[in-house]
Amino acid sequence: MRPGNPGARRPPAGAGLLGAGRLGAGRLGAGRLGAGRLGAGLLATALLLSAGGPALAASPSYLPAATEGSTEQHLPGMPAAFGAEAGQTACTPASEEKAEKRDWSRQRLDLDQVHRHGTGAGVTVALIGTGVSPGAAGLGGRVTAAGPAGDDCVGYGTFLAGLIAGDGGDRRRLVGVAPDARILGLRGTDSRGRASAELVVEALREAASARAGVIAVAVALPRRDPALTRAVADARRAGAVVLAAAAPEPSAGDTAKTPSRVYWPAGEPGVLSVAGMVPSGARPEGSLPTEGVDLAAPGAGVVSGGARGEGHYLGGGAAVATAFAAGTAAVVRAARPDDPADAVARRLTTTAYPADIPQLDAYAAVTAVLGGSGTPTGTRQAADPVTVRDTSAADRTADRAARLVLLGSAAVLVVLWAAFAIPRARARRWRPAAADGR
Repeated sequence: MRPGNPGARRPPAGAGLLGAGRLGAGRLGAGRLGAGRLGAGLLATALLLSAGGPALAASPSYLPAATEGSTEQHLPGMPAAFGAEAGQTACTPASEEKAEKRDWSRQRLDLDQVHRHGTGAGVTVALIGTGVSPGAAGLGGRVTAAGPAGDDCVGYGTFLAGLIAGDGGDRRRLVGVAPDARILGLRGTDSRGRASAELVVEALREAASARAGVIAVAVALPRRDPALTRAVADARRAGAVVLAAAAPEPSAGDTAKTPSRVYWPAGEPGVLSVAGMVPSGARPEGSLPTEGVDLAAPGAGVVSGGARGEGHYLGGGAAVATAFAAGTAAVVRAARPDDPADAVARRLTTTAYPADIPQLDAYAAVTAVLGGSGTPTGTRQAADPVTVRDTSAADRTADRAARLVLLGSAAVLVVLWAAFAIPRARARRWRPAAADGR
């Protein structure tokens, strides 16, 4: 789903682009982004570039973008799935650590302002992933998850549910995007987090039957399946906004040689395909290249709770970005109950910060007044089509540019030194300076 993108709006300070596109200068005139948020954005980016990764709990599982963008929050990583080496018995243990501060994602999405206009009350978000623990901290009383879907051994689904609708518990700074929404937890994977087309199809049908207003699919499948296509179409006909992770989390190893491709159900017509980004706006390191992405949202160094205990974890990935977008869709649906699903989806993309992949602006999605063309009033439609680019080449170019700047600066210093020292040496007829300094 590729709606147009308004080109006049710019991303906030510290927001880079996904690829080698245009660099926005920040929405400093909008009245919402003051010096405090500007400093926070710059600090987050600086810490991302300079800080080492936090100490993580030992885990045999892949940790998707868990530490990138963490700004030194020392928390265990939340796995997206268990690898073969994890065995068949252990689940992700309860975290004994609690976050000391709000992570960058909540600041970027400006949730304090968003919640003044809506909290998702009355909307059900169906979350298809590893399941959701109904008794998890911050979610009590607002989760429905029957059978295996209520037993989240991995913990990733519960982690995502906290981003969508968590109340933050005793850490209100870690509240979700739609804290008054309800969560319908569904399984799209087995107990170890391995995705299955059959399970996703079954979950989509259950979500449509339950009349969920928003459906977030946290898994990405490598092949298109006819039953999956029909299930997505049925869910959309039932009135749901359907969002899906643009790509799966890669297994350990080099992804630079992985060819770009489309994953499913993100590639289905009418589905919002969502990718993750780091504070600079770039895709997380090692992300699988993909095509047809509609929206980017925070997807690295994000803090949330798990299925066990009251501690916090760091997590990331396209599924995390999908959870943030799904929470925003829930707030929009609650604030605009008469808007059809397609209008809600268009609102998320047309109010986004312009970039190679539009970057989610939760506040604008809830508050913007759209013109007759479906774009925010007072803006221009982007002249160039939105494209998805592999960021690795851009990253290498940026590294080369940085080296050239350093070399150029050194050369300028040499020239300035020579311009000062040579005339003085000539005046002394190339003799050493006298002891008195003349």
